[in-house]
Order: sequence, then C-alpha cells, then structure tokens
Amino acid sequence: MDASGPYVGIDLGGTNMQIGVVSPEARDASPEDEHHALMLGRAKLKTKAETGRDAVIDRLCKGIEEACADAGHMLSELAGVGIGAPGAIDIEQGVVLEAVNLRWNDVRLADLLSERLGVPVVVDNDVNVAVYGEDKLGAGAGASDLLGVWVGTGVGGGLMLNGKLFYGKHSTAGEIGHMHAVPTALLGQRSLEHNCSRTALTERLRQLIRANRPSIISELVEGNLDKIKSRVIADAYNQGDELTREVVDESADLMGSMVGGIVTLLSLDRVVMGGGLTEALGEAYVSRIRDRARAVAFPDRLKGLSVVATQLEDDAGLLGAALLAMDRAEA
Repeated sequence: MDASGPYVGIDLGGTNMQIGVVSPEARDASPEDEHHALMLGRAKLKTKAETGRDAVIDRLCKGIEEACADAGHMLSELAGVGIGAPGAIDIEQGVVLEAVNLRWNDVRLADLLSERLGVPVVVDNDVNVAVYGEDKLGAGAGASDLLGVWVGTGVGGGLMLNGKLFYGKHSTAGEIGHMHAVPTALLGQRSLEHNCSRTALTERLRQLIRANRPSIISELVEGNLDKIKSRVIADAYNQGDELTREVVDESADLMGSMVGGIVTLLSLDRVVMGGGLTEALGEAYVSRIRDRARAVAFPDRLKGLSVVATQLEDDAGLLGAALLAMDRAEA
C-alpha cells in the first residue's frame, strides 16, 4: 500500500459495477476543475448478482485489477478503496445490512475486500457517495444542506446536512425510495421505488402496451418489450409519444411531491437528481420534478428551491466513494 497513491472508487449497482482509479489530487480539486481528468483508469463489469456474494466480490477484484491496468498502476500502489453499495449500510463496520438488488444480507464487504486487496476499504450507501461527490465537485457544491435522489433500477437518496453526510442513529438515513408514496395502494405498489424507478416505469409501459395502448416504444424495441431501457423511454418521450409522456409525467409529479415534502420537513434549498433514468430523460424530467416540488414546498420562501441534474453523472459515485475514502483516511 502506498499512502500517497491513488484511490479506487466503486459504484456497485444491481446491474453493473463501475470502477475508477482516482488521482489523489481530487482532495484539492474544485467544481471548476475538469472532473474527467481526475479519473486515471476505468473498468465496467456486469454485477451478475444471481451468481452469489463470493462471485460478485471476485468480479469486483477483477474490475479493480482492470481499472488499475488501465491507469498504469499496480494494486500495491493503491492507498485505499471506497465503495458505494445499494441498500442499508453499517458504515462503521463496512457491512451491507440489506441490499435487495444484490440479494445480500449482513455482508462484511469492507473486511472481505480489504483481505483480498491489502488496503483499507470504506463502504457506504451508493447514493450517499454520489451525493458526496456532487457536494464536493458537482451540482451540490456550495450547499451546506443537500438532498440527492438517484433514479435508476431503483430509487435511492442521500442527505448532506451542515456540510456532512447525515446518517441518523442507525446509519440508514436518506432511503427515500422506500418511503410510502401511495400508502393505500396494493402491497408491492406503495413505495416511491415501486412507482418511480426505471424498473417500475418499464413494467407499467409493458402492461399498458400489452393492454393495447398505442406507443412507438413497440417500434423502438422491434416488438421485444423486454428491451425497454432508460434510453428507449427517453427516445419515446422526446418524440412526443403520448403513453410514455403520461407514464413519465405522472411518475415525475409523484417524485416532485415527495421531494417537496422532504424540502418542507428539512428546510432545504437544493436538490440534485441523478441516476440512469434522470440522465436519459434530462431537463424535461428534472424540470417537471422541480415544478411539482416548488408547488408543494412550504412556506413560500422555499418555493424558490433549486432542483438540478447531476453534473458528474456516471462519475458521481466513483469520485464520491474515492473522496470519502480519502477523507476518512485523514480523519
């Protein structure tokens, strides 16, 4: 281990794992700096959660080796690793308490990776590290209080309060996706994630198209509705497809209402939206959420809140995880 060496940042998702070797100069970087220059090497692999915990960890180690090779560094030169994992995390022990997308419970991820790599490993929630990255180097810079909402396979959230990640007593604060948005709905349809994730929108579109609602999505996927992804939804939305606009706009309105409620509760003035669905749909989606959140927020002085899209995009989690590992190494 080289204490002055680069760090690895990892965004571990239910579908993909993204791995980046981050320059130690990221400690002193600012939002005005080109964040891509801080990424020395990269790797991206399928997570394949169905193969089990040990196989996923094997793939993580393989990806770290590939990213180091891409960066021109040896594993022994690394100073540490930061990883953002989905679900509830015990940040003190580095344990993934419950990650539905990975089918994990009580996995000692920090210890398991550290034993394999021979370097310190910091584990936090995947959206927490993305929000941390945005706060330091992206769309959240300059805001002492910040809510981040990431919409992709699921819906996750993270909170910065008084300039620090807020965890709460049990280290699980920010889980906006598991809040009940439609409490009177049928079981399995009540949470924000059940209604607003890309998974939820994809399933709703499939059901409606199969119920004979017309949509250009059928043409975009050549009749194979299993191929509906974020980019397909965005393409149909941008082409004015009535069904897609109805489904996406209803979802954005619900998301905006929830965001507006949290803004009211915590008196926030900035929200950053990220994740694959957000990035694909872009400003049309973010502005819909912004309008609804402002309409809901109370009192009137909160109606000018800023709701913006991620600046770091795919690099938010990688940079945030690495920065968090750097900062904790210095603590």
